[in-house]
Amino acid sequence: MDATNARRVAYLNARLLDPASGLDAPGALLTEGGTIADLGPRLFKDGVPEGIETVDCDGACLAPGLIDMRVQLREPGEEHKETIATASDAAAAGGVTSMVALPNTEPIVDDIAAVEYIARRAREVKRVKVYTYAAVTRRLEGQEITEMGLLRDYGAAGFTDGLKAVANAGVMRRALSYSRAFDAVIIQHPEEPALAGGLMNSGKLATHLGLSGIPNQAEIIMVERDLRLVEMTGGRYHAAHLSTAGAVEAIRAAKARGLPVTCDTTPHYFTLDEGAVGDYRTFAKVSPPLRREEDRAAIAEAVADGTIDALASDHAPHDQDSKRLPFGLAEPGIVGLETLLPLSLALVHEGKLDLLELLTRLTSAPAGILGFQSGLTKGNPADLVVFDPDRAWRIDPDSFLSKSKNSPFEDHAVRGKVLRCVVDGRTIYSE
Repeated sequence: MDATNARRVAYLNARLLDPASGLDAPGALLTEGGTIADLGPRLFKDGVPEGIETVDCDGACLAPGLIDMRVQLREPGEEHKETIATASDAAAAGGVTSMVALPNTEPIVDDIAAVEYIARRAREVKRVKVYTYAAVTRRLEGQEITEMGLLRDYGAAGFTDGLKAVANAGVMRRALSYSRAFDAVIIQHPEEPALAGGLMNSGKLATHLGLSGIPNQAEIIMVERDLRLVEMTGGRYHAAHLSTAGAVEAIRAAKARGLPVTCDTTPHYFTLDEGAVGDYRTFAKVSPPLRREEDRAAIAEAVADGTIDALASDHAPHDQDSKRLPFGLAEPGIVGLETLLPLSLALVHEGKLDLLELLTRLTSAPAGILGFQSGLTKGNPADLVVFDPDRAWRIDPDSFLSKSKNSPFEDHAVRGKVLRCVVDGRTIYSE
């Protein structure tokens, strides 16, 4: 589109929030076509010129769109649970403008054709920006490393075996070493398989319910092993969805030693503890499992102090037939795209961190890990979210735009509501 004919939109009366620059001030922002053309406290002080559309934010927050670095799209292969289109709608309603898919689809994303399929479908749907990881190992079997350099060239955002740990230390060592050649990050599901065969957190509650348990050590041992391999190789390593105090301590110590490590968690690990399982409540069955209260508190503290770099939804849609089963047979995972922001905002309302710090975990930090653009900067893509951080409401999974409704947060009180989501200057969600 010719710049002179590009659609221009002015966002007025906003609280501008940009973690990348530290901006937190009242002001306005102008988009032109798909990019940010100007912004600042004094923009449009003398009025908006003719020919520019206006959006009155009425004091709401205007920030970079959220980047969700852990999403299961289910397409291709399980479109009855979710599709790229329905996940995009859910993401937009949650203020997520970019999301990165795990490779555990059918077929698995372990070759160029699968990476290109995701990119083509994202272009066809043309809603939020959709990226994909490629598998570390062929068929997610943990043995033979994929053509990582080639997959990276064709757009793989990073490498992970998704819901499976790369359990073989030799394979993980080779993957970390190889990935250095093209500055890719290896993302681990940190769980020692030999200890992870249970159904919920190991402890008194599991014993009371007669369910097999997964001990904290399953996560801690894998993280500690991987950190030794990072020391050997210098490869970039990211531990996904941390759930234990011990793993957080290991990451904190590794960062203090200067190792190239990052990590994320998801809101259910700092919002819920193992008690949410109650009497075999399958909607609270996740992988890794919900832990003890002391672990939940430690995860919240690690988000607040920056040990945990990023927050992700770990969006795992399942249909009713996969969840309304005996606990041992039910699939693990919950939907999270539409609740990522409001659940995360609880940390701000509880005084654990300020709004810019929280937005860092949701925007500039995942962008930095994955090499994406993020920030309210002239010339950057106009990927924006407008939200009211104080709007009180109760979560109603039946109203989700996601095709699946498996959430343990039904009727959970939250504060913080997305009002508008903008991708490349296009409003794709408006309340």
